[in-house]
Parts: sequence; structure tokens; C-alpha cells
Amino acid sequence: MKLIIQRVKESSLEIENKIFSSIGCGVVVLIGVSKTDDKDTAKSLADKISKLRIFNDDNGKMNKNIQEINGEVLVVSQFTLYADTKKGNRPSFIRAAKPDMAIDLYSYFIEQLQRLVKSKIKTGKFGADMKLKLINDGPVTIILEK
Repeated sequence: MKLIIQRVKESSLEIENKIFSSIGCGVVVLIGVSKTDDKDTAKSLADKISKLRIFNDDNGKMNKNIQEINGEVLVVSQFTLYADTKKGNRPSFIRAAKPDMAIDLYSYFIEQLQRLVKSKIKTGKFGADMKLKLINDGPVTIILEK
């Protein structure tokens, strides 16, 4: 599983020119699921995100986690995180999980994260053509992979 976590001031996600989800201060989590992922991986990464200290304290140090700032979370599926561009110019997605497996682990990841975070987890729509807008805060962008 590969995650890109972006600390944001705000973010919104559109599907078919309509706002589907939006958040204020918090994180956008782009999630890619590989063929070798399982529920333990999803649970472990959800736990990591809930504890990740990437928000500033009163001294400007990244010492606070999403809970401590009452932040919001937007989770968006993105199989293209597993793009392989080693050969040629057209990415291969052979390492990405098939949709039926990916949606199950994506949903499980969201459930696990929701157990750990106070605010309601917002999401995109699995498999949809989405337009994501965000104001990256910092910018702070972190890649987690397991």
C-alpha cells in the first residue's frame, strides 16, 4: 500500500462538476493498493496516519497529530500511485491491485482510520473520474509505503 499524505488548509473533490466532498484544515490521503496488500497493512497505515505528527505546535514545530488539531481527513483512491515507468513511456499498472480487491482494502482502510480519528472521514468515489483541489499547507507532503 502506498499513501501520499498532504497537509492542507482546505480541499475539495468534484465528480461530474459537483462537489462530492470537502474538508478544511487537515490531510488529503491518496491511497494506492497493490496486489500484495492485506488488512494488516491497511490497519497499520491507518494507525500511523492517526499518530503522524505533522501539524505545528505553538512554537512552529511539527509536534501535533490530526486529532490534536481537530483536523479533517479526505481519502482518495489512486491506483496510479503504482505506475511503473521503467520501460517505455506508457506507465504499467501491473503492481496495482485489481478493482475488487482494491475497493475492499480501500474501504477497510477508511473504516480503520475512522475508528482512530474524531472527525468524519470524507472520501472520493472509488473508480470515478475525480477533480481534486487543495491548498497544500507548508507544503507538507509525506509518502508512506508498506
